[in-house]
Formats: sequence, structure tokens, C-alpha cells
Amino acid sequence: MDMDDELAELKRKRMEELQRQQSDSQMYAAQQAQQEQMQQEMEARKQAILRTILTPEARERLSSIRMARPEFASQIESQLVMLAQSGRLQSAITDEQLKAILKQIQPKKREINITRR
Repeated sequence: MDMDDELAELKRKRMEELQRQQSDSQMYAAQQAQQEQMQQEMEARKQAILRTILTPEARERLSSIRMARPEFASQIESQLVMLAQSGRLQSAITDEQLKAILKQIQPKKREINITRR
């Protein structure tokens, strides 16, 4: 009888542990889903702001930059959104204005001259 009681106690403890692990994993999954949803909402807001402050040509240029250099494009997008939210943009940014901004932001390249003898 003692062995049966011990076995039943071990089974009960193991079952509680499994249930606790399952509830923890469900809570983690729910937190992950909530965090992902928040990121998607933030991205949607950012894209909506960019649609209003960029002309179609400038948006096209930014999307091609995003394909080549995603980190650089997200940095530019963040700066443009901050400018728009602070009210420092009077009109939509044209392709030419975006080019000028890109030239200012882009790091200067060192010029290397090779002389042959």
C-alpha cells in the first residue's frame, strides 16, 4: 500500500509540474503574440505617416534602398517620421529632397588613389 501511495504522489506531482509548464508556455506564447501585434501596429502607423509625407517617387526610392540596405532605410524612415511628428515638415518630401537628405545622412566615402610606377 505504501508503494501505491508513493507512486500516486509521484504521478500527481509530475502532472502538476506538466500543467504548470504548459500554462507557462501558453502565457509566453500570448506575450509573444501581443508583442508581435504591437510591432505590427507600430509598423503600420509608420508606413501610414510615410505615405502622407513622401511623394510616390520618393517612396519608390526608399523602397529600393530598403532592398539594398534595410538598416539604412529603417534609420531614414525613423528620422522622417520624427520630423513629421515634430511638425518640421511643411510639405510632402519629393524625390529630389529625399536625395538631398540621403546625401547628408550617408557617410562620406574615402577616396583612394592608386598610382602605378
